[in-house]
Amino acid sequence: MDAFLERLAEHSLPYELNRSSFTLRMKDSRSRILFRSLDDFEKLRGSNLAWFGVDELTYTKEEAWTRLEARLRDPKADQLCGFGVWTPKGFDWVYRRFRSEQVEGYGLVEAKPYENRYLLKETPDFYERLKASYDEAFFRQEVLGSYLNLQAGQVYYAFERSENVGDFELESDAPLLWSWDFNVNPMSSVIAQRRGETIYVLDEIYLRTSATPETCEEFGRRYGTHRAGVRVYGDASGRQRHTTSPYSDYQLIREYLAMHGELRGKVTAPRSNPPVRDRLNLTNAWLCSANETRRLFVDRRCKELIKDLEQVSYKPDSGVIDKDKDPNRTHLSDALGYLLWQEVGSSLRAGEQSRRLM
Repeated sequence: MDAFLERLAEHSLPYELNRSSFTLRMKDSRSRILFRSLDDFEKLRGSNLAWFGVDELTYTKEEAWTRLEARLRDPKADQLCGFGVWTPKGFDWVYRRFRSEQVEGYGLVEAKPYENRYLLKETPDFYERLKASYDEAFFRQEVLGSYLNLQAGQVYYAFERSENVGDFELESDAPLLWSWDFNVNPMSSVIAQRRGETIYVLDEIYLRTSATPETCEEFGRRYGTHRAGVRVYGDASGRQRHTTSPYSDYQLIREYLAMHGELRGKVTAPRSNPPVRDRLNLTNAWLCSANETRRLFVDRRCKELIKDLEQVSYKPDSGVIDKDKDPNRTHLSDALGYLLWQEVGSSLRAGEQSRRLM
């Protein structure tokens, strides 16, 4: 709406705006413009529209589009029309309706990214910067506009054992990054260190039918002599109290660190988890970005994490991670994703997002 108002002011077009109802009326033509969210598209019933436009159509349900089409029935309109703009999101309903099985009366204009001379005039290195933030497949989809299926097959498709796995030594003067996925069986966490713009996963703690205190004791057995500090990250569910204990997982970790002050531990307990799609994109981008830079490496002793990175997949014909095929999978890779998101994610939020920013 703000962008629309800027265009009206630029062309000196008079209007009246009711901000409480997000409704605008043009003073010269008396036409009325409604600004609406499509999250609850059933509220669109009853409208008589001459035209409509939808931004980020691929993040909209197909039912919302069909509801809008049904409202194109304003008797005063000379021409009834609907349009949408979007970035490709795999072979979804938008691809089907507008490209592969084009509905009669539909048209499609595909713009090439480097045609945007206005953007490049202001930010000449825009595309190059995004290459560092995105993995190659996501870059091709979100920036170059290619139609790819990023919601099928291997989840961590940027992982290459020959490139991302090696033998890495613990640095005594660098803090440990300890990230959890709170799951009773197995209880899973990864231990890493950040060295500049590179993260090395050095170890994993993967204990069956274990609880948080036992995992803390195992961490202390392995790293109790480390004196450069410990930063704890993890799953937002760790804030919840258990029915068998008055304490949450994060409270138990804080209690352990308080009893072992020499570890100089700090706990970051997020209130919510990042969107799964954003977390996976970030992990793939650090495994290998579109400019072929690898910034995430895993020590070969992390056998279960490596299995995750190679074997975790999507359920057929969906964008949902398959957690049922093997109950041992997804936990350590989730812990790694939380680590990346909380340690570096906020610094890489450039380009397209899968969530509303305002």
